[in-house]
Amino acid sequence: MRDPLAFCGHHDRNLTALEGLVPVVVNLDGDRLRLTGPPSAVASANTILERLRDAANGGAQLTPDDVALAARETLGGEAGRGHPKTLYTTQRGKDVRAKTVGQRRFVEAIERCALTFGIGPAGTGKTFLAMVMAVRALRARDVSRIILARPAVEAGEKLGFLPGDYKEKVDPYLRPLYDALGELFDDATAAKLVERGTIEVAPLAYMRGRTLADAFVILDEAQNATREQLKMFLTRLGPNSRMVVNGDVTQIDLPRGVRSGLLDAPALFADVEEIAVVTLDDADVVRHPLVRKIVGAYARLRD
Repeated sequence: MRDPLAFCGHHDRNLTALEGLVPVVVNLDGDRLRLTGPPSAVASANTILERLRDAANGGAQLTPDDVALAARETLGGEAGRGHPKTLYTTQRGKDVRAKTVGQRRFVEAIERCALTFGIGPAGTGKTFLAMVMAVRALRARDVSRIILARPAVEAGEKLGFLPGDYKEKVDPYLRPLYDALGELFDDATAAKLVERGTIEVAPLAYMRGRTLADAFVILDEAQNATREQLKMFLTRLGPNSRMVVNGDVTQIDLPRGVRSGLLDAPALFADVEEIAVVTLDDADVVRHPLVRKIVGAYARLRD
């Protein structure tokens, strides 16, 4: 093991987390681990530890959340193809990885397809992973700019009732995109990229009539785009561009009787080779552990 601290965590908290998830006792003897417990539990714990060891040897700094995700996939029979690679290291030194099966499908689809839809509940990392993939493409010079868009529609709020000029009115709707940028760049770098136009953050309405060429384009909160708006946006795709469209169809804020364009995507594009529709669910929630329970509770309410 290259870095025991990255593997075990401070004060062995990753091993303690494992003991809380699987009925085993983990004893650390020098650089060797000894597991005791029922044979089936020991076998599961070994599988989880092997996944974590591969990640630590690859340079990841593991946390109890990584242990929980590895345990969830292993115990659920979704061990997959080993621990995912680090996609990006944030300016705070945090490794970004696609941690769940659904997130890995999402990232792989973005790498493979010109247009990817990510449909799933809050906390599944859709926006952040799309942003990471966009920054990777920009740094690799696969594209020359990043364009981030959002519909200016929110629950119970109207632009006309907000103070300020149009930019001041729409900035609150774009704040989550700026927040994600702040995770990936320091403030000065992010501001410089936005000022130069290398990164553009704009409402969906600003996309009409444009051709988005040589760009990585992300539409966030796409459940709040109508059929007409989504068609307009998708047809902006230009040469040497990649597009990701994210949304949560359980949080549609459009007026009653107006259908979300995102609802049509799975059926419309199922047979188009270069378009991927990836559905995530509460098993892919990687925000606070409580968010997964909240999402599950609301899903049961709908049922």
